[in-house]
Amino acid sequence: MSDDKKINVNDINYAVYKLGNWKNSYEINQIGLSKEIPVTKSTITHIKFSMDEIRKSQFDISNKTVNGFVAIAFQLNPKIQEMELDDVIELEQKEFDDIIYELDNLELLDEDSTIDLDDENYLIYKLEKECHLTTSIPANEHTKKYYEDEMKRIDDAVLN
Repeated sequence: MSDDKKINVNDINYAVYKLGNWKNSYEINQIGLSKEIPVTKSTITHIKFSMDEIRKSQFDISNKTVNGFVAIAFQLNPKIQEMELDDVIELEQKEFDDIIYELDNLELLDEDSTIDLDDENYLIYKLEKECHLTTSIPANEHTKKYYEDEMKRIDDAVLN
């Protein structure tokens, strides 16, 4: 997939993660539901931008306007569907505040360093932008396998 190349840690065209666990537990925020923990400043910037875009999206549920995280949770999470809407809105705000705090306090790689594109200690995605959509493409075989396994796990969870 790659050709033994190195990428700069501060390259905004790549998102770099390590596998791990967030300090808090999350029910709504999809970032917090992932085991992918960002390790670069540019990855965190990308995540925050994506979260802002999802939160700016508006949907009407039960005569209330809610953001995208609340709407997605209502569509996909049976536990959330059983909650009162105001409680879900409150939980989403708490989770957003918690994930921002966690993102702002992560230990990051040195911005002046490089990473081998095939380094299996990290999940590395190439970011490609088309119009208003950024697509994350696995940049190596290790990341591709993880991504495929994760998509299967999510499909299985949604379908069952």
